[in-house]
Amino acid sequence: MKKQLLILVSLVGLLHLSAFSQTALFEQEVRQISSDLDSLGWESGSTIFTGSSTIRMWKTLQASFPDQNILNTGFGGSKASDLETHLFPLVIRLEPSRVFIYEGDNDIWSDVPVAEILTSLDNIVNRLQLIDPKTEIFLIGAKPSPSRWEKKANYAIFNQKLQEYGKAKEGVEFIDTWKALTDAEGNPRPKLFLEDQLHLNEKGYVIWTEIFRPYFK
Repeated sequence: MKKQLLILVSLVGLLHLSAFSQTALFEQEVRQISSDLDSLGWESGSTIFTGSSTIRMWKTLQASFPDQNILNTGFGGSKASDLETHLFPLVIRLEPSRVFIYEGDNDIWSDVPVAEILTSLDNIVNRLQLIDPKTEIFLIGAKPSPSRWEKKANYAIFNQKLQEYGKAKEGVEFIDTWKALTDAEGNPRPKLFLEDQLHLNEKGYVIWTEIFRPYFK
């Protein structure tokens, strides 16, 4: 039954991608990521981290969890709707057992309504669970980037709604990354970010590794 569903979703995914082959954002990057994965080889049942540049730039991800089979399919600048569009090549076809998703950061900065973000994420979750209800899905909360601090309230609302969704949706868990990256006064810690004050530096990813470590015991 799972194979039949996978074939069906695969065909739908291919048709969907074909319709947007000339205009879909990130098409070339997604193709390159898929090609690189196929060249290196991959196994079904792996753990996938996907989402925007915060995932793509986590170069030490596999090294941080050496006993795990981890695939990084993040693509820079993406929004939740972009992952929804490219879900088949980046996630579905790889038949993962666990999926960690970081989307919403760029959406909020681009003034995408929270309800619209959650709709895309819910569509993603439903597609994954349709193929395999046992797939573990983790939605990663937005980080407190200093360069985007002017929209702190918007990010707080998004994280709260994402947490509520994780509690209400079976098979889905919310992971908070905000608190660990802020100081005692609740402000972001610039020393954990690159010069652009948007992306995490090595120290920031060390903290992220500790956040995610309990999920790999």
